[in-house]
Amino acid sequence: MAPYAISEIPILKRLLKSRWPQWLLVALLLGFFVVAILAGFLGTPAGNRNFGIVFVWIVWWALLMLMLVPVFGRLWCGVCPIPAPGEWLQRRSLVAPANGGRLFTLGKKWPRRLRNIWLQNLGFLGVALFSTVILTTPFVTALVLLGFVLIAIATSLVFERRAFCRYLCPVGGFIGLYSQIAPIELRVKDRDICASHREKTCYTGSADGYGCPWLVFPGNLTSNTYCGLCTECLKTCSLDNVAIYLRQPGKDLVTPQKRGLDEAYKGFIMLTCAAIYSAVLIGPWGVLKDAAGAPFTLPWLGYATTFLLLNLVVVPALFWTAVKFSERIGGGETGRPVPQNEAQRRFAEYAKVLVPLGLAAWIAFSLAFVTINFSYAWPSLSDPFGWGWNLFGTAGLPWTPYLSGVIPLLQILVLLTGLAWAIALALRTARERGQPPLSALPITGFCALATLGLLALYLA
Repeated sequence: MAPYAISEIPILKRLLKSRWPQWLLVALLLGFFVVAILAGFLGTPAGNRNFGIVFVWIVWWALLMLMLVPVFGRLWCGVCPIPAPGEWLQRRSLVAPANGGRLFTLGKKWPRRLRNIWLQNLGFLGVALFSTVILTTPFVTALVLLGFVLIAIATSLVFERRAFCRYLCPVGGFIGLYSQIAPIELRVKDRDICASHREKTCYTGSADGYGCPWLVFPGNLTSNTYCGLCTECLKTCSLDNVAIYLRQPGKDLVTPQKRGLDEAYKGFIMLTCAAIYSAVLIGPWGVLKDAAGAPFTLPWLGYATTFLLLNLVVVPALFWTAVKFSERIGGGETGRPVPQNEAQRRFAEYAKVLVPLGLAAWIAFSLAFVTINFSYAWPSLSDPFGWGWNLFGTAGLPWTPYLSGVIPLLQILVLLTGLAWAIALALRTARERGQPPLSALPITGFCALATLGLLALYLA
């Protein structure tokens, strides 16, 4: 499938070039975000009646995992309200470029050793470890959301551009990972034009806009992982050489590029957390749910220890073992020690199979979790604080699980699709390494066991 530049459609191009449509959407979402925080602090403590809980962890999560990430990739990052206040302060402007594109910040560069997604990985683990409390306690949800905003403001005033989004945001980390599957990409039209263009306004900025907030040069983009799809480069490119393309889904996963251990571990963390979330939040084990929801008690310490070991040690070690067996089957092991950097490269290369596998796991979890709880959205929309309002006449609508009869079938189809995609990637990786198809068998076995485990959770 040849990429098609959808941003060249006249009406869409005008919308993308203009700053107003995007700003209005960000401002609208910021309004919802503020209401969610206020509901957490001032509203009912009943999670299933509180706007903050329902619209962040049910409605927003459903849109993100079932539509935005699989179909539109990084689109959410382009309209996310969390960095908006800090970015407006940094730019000293709400909409139009001001001060010649100069930013109001100390301009500190992010520490070189932390220019990766390790902090995002740790941030996601931290949120996931306390997720049972965060997802059920409005006050805690409000604290977490407000904390994200304050950290984003602080980093905007100290560091250059969107340091929070690029290096810290735990949500941005997993969106970046799974955006590799999306059939949407932002790329330059002609790399030669970029190479000969001295000013590089897409990166440095111009009178039409700001330099790439994500510190990415569009001319070098080969993956969606680190492009926030904010379209700032599309607005500032003086040669009209940037476009948004419709492409083959998963193209990034078959494009040769360097992959690091931080990205590999993001794959492990996301896959493992999907399984743990499923067991805790929709599984039949009340003891597990009680332990996860009682922070710093003895049962919770046991849960936390198991949680961290599974994410950081057990699952990566199992995959590492599968990679070692793959190399032996393929004749890659000769008895001589393999250099550490080469072993890590092999490990990271094969770890891309975790992308479709993990996304399928999250979609399967979301199908069950969201459809069971989505009907809570209607009462909380009319009565966001639980104060007895009925703004839209939906406050009295009862809880009703949706699509309960077909969800297991949908989960099976999604998980098997993810497995098939992962196996295809494993076979392709083996072929690219000059190894026989049989060498992909251990990786395939790992993926199959993970899928069977998830199926057992959902069908228990």
